[in-house]
Amino acid sequence: MAVSQPDHADKSAALQLTPVSRETERRLDAYLDLLRQWQAKTNLVAPSTLPQLWTRHVADSLQLLALAPKARRWLDFGSGGGFPGIVLACAMAGHDGGHVTLVERNAKKAAFLREALRVTGSPGTVMLADIGDNVDRFPQGLDCITARAVAPLHQLIGFARPLMTEGSKALFLKGQDVEAELTDATRYWKIDPQLHASLTGGHGWIVEIDRIERQALPTASKEAAQ
Repeated sequence: MAVSQPDHADKSAALQLTPVSRETERRLDAYLDLLRQWQAKTNLVAPSTLPQLWTRHVADSLQLLALAPKARRWLDFGSGGGFPGIVLACAMAGHDGGHVTLVERNAKKAAFLREALRVTGSPGTVMLADIGDNVDRFPQGLDCITARAVAPLHQLIGFARPLMTEGSKALFLKGQDVEAELTDATRYWKIDPQLHASLTGGHGWIVEIDRIERQALPTASKEAAQ
């Protein structure tokens, strides 16, 4: 399928924000071609964002690489249509030891993710699973855990906590309500988050977390629990 002029302009704008190698660019092109084909029968992204796939979705995902430049083993919660998981896998194909585990509970979307890994030749594994019920099945020794539009921040932190070790981090893509989500999350968790404004503009943010501890229950709550 020929790339239309609007798509070309969108791609150019995205790659100016988040440059990649020609090999990664080719893998991303193959991935987006596949996504457009599957979109007709499986809702992978909001239809209104199709003309801006590169800026709204690809660049939004690629920007995570700069925040974890040494990361090779990634895990993506709720990968859906492949953002950021498949995009990260396309980039990891150029690195020794690169691998992305994609967790998705929807069988049709999981099938798409497997096909995207095959078509792009990218290193990854798809796990058909609910996140909260299967954390103990996920790989250990991860460098980075990601999620985009999956669950409230306090839940994501709870999912990530058992998987994080010394030197690992979590990068969660969030929207304009990030401050409220952080306030809620600190009721449950001791964290020292760093906030990064999204390179793609709008009201997007990336929450970077490298340490998670459970908050101690207030004394009244402890007594009530006994």
